[in-house]
Amino acid sequence: MAADTLSKGRIKINQVQVKPSKEVAIGDHIYYHKNTAVFTYKVVGLIDKRVGAPLVKEYIIDLTTMEEIEKFKNYQDAQKNYRNNGDGKPSKKDRRDLEGFFEIN
Repeated sequence: MAADTLSKGRIKINQVQVKPSKEVAIGDHIYYHKNTAVFTYKVVGLIDKRVGAPLVKEYIIDLTTMEEIEKFKNYQDAQKNYRNNGDGKPSKKDRRDLEGFFEIN
């Protein structure tokens, strides 16, 4: 999943698109493009082995601006209003109702 996100250009290190094999260094800035927002982190320490998510916070500083966080929250709210959580794929009846509403042939 992370390699796929990197290959799509959603993660950049120091404003440069990188390959999954790129190693980070202390002081690097990581930019993560998620939907309409860009989350920014600064690396302050390196980890020798894999650790749980709560421990990662000790090795990064979140530099994401409030403006970007608001953009992401607005996107999430718009998605919730678009379709209720758990509704899944529209049924055939839902599709027909939509086609009738939009007069699609």
